[in-house]
Amino acid sequence: MNDTDVQQAEQLASGNVAALLPDEGRTIEQERLHRKQNLAAAFRLFSRFGFDEGVAGHITARDPELPDHFWVNPFGMHFSHIRVSDLLLVRHDGAVVHGDLPVNQAAFAIHSQVHAARPDVISAAHSHSVYGKTWSTLARLLDPITQDACAFYDDHALFDAYSGVVLDTEEGKRIAHALGDCKSVILRNHGLLTVGHSVEEAAWWFITMERSCHAQLMAEAAGTPVLIEPAMAKHTAGQVGTHFAGWFSFQPLFARITRDQPDLFD
Repeated sequence: MNDTDVQQAEQLASGNVAALLPDEGRTIEQERLHRKQNLAAAFRLFSRFGFDEGVAGHITARDPELPDHFWVNPFGMHFSHIRVSDLLLVRHDGAVVHGDLPVNQAAFAIHSQVHAARPDVISAAHSHSVYGKTWSTLARLLDPITQDACAFYDDHALFDAYSGVVLDTEEGKRIAHALGDCKSVILRNHGLLTVGHSVEEAAWWFITMERSCHAQLMAEAAGTPVLIEPAMAKHTAGQVGTHFAGWFSFQPLFARITRDQPDLFD
């Protein structure tokens, strides 16, 4: 763990939120490293939370200098092993321009089109997490049954189609179209995809959306959940569903995983 990460963990422990605000003054090189470090940390967290399924799953970070390039995990490397130095830089046409390992074709087909359609998106996350893919088989949006689920109120979409493993950029375009301006999309019979204005935000939305799927599956198995009424759900979304809320919610997890697994910075 470097000095910056130690300081960040200390700020979190002290409750000094102002000191943790996203830094807009980084150089391109510093911002690139920052995104890659958060990307590696996100993969380690996804592994810890059991979001890995064989070789499926990918998180991307748009390069700060080359906006039509993104950083992504190597195909076939376990999330728990991914380090900053393992990340691949992929061009808009699928060519790997940094790194020696292959890229997952599905990662390119989906993420390239999401990044192209959404210039505001820095990061996108997708995996075959158990509760997300289970919920996706119902072809339904999440209901506002908890405060946490309200982060997605009127801000997530449904891709109501399935045509096998996504290996075609045309399918990626359709997913991007279904996502629209939302923070996430449920891919029917497939799983979840979330996006954010930072790696931290995209990763947090995935983590909390997976838990919201779990919560609704359990609630409906037990009975009929009471929904939060629309006006209050919208109000709550403005509290827990902002870009800052997504970014900040990731910070304690980053501090935890980087303290436990500092080798991810290698």
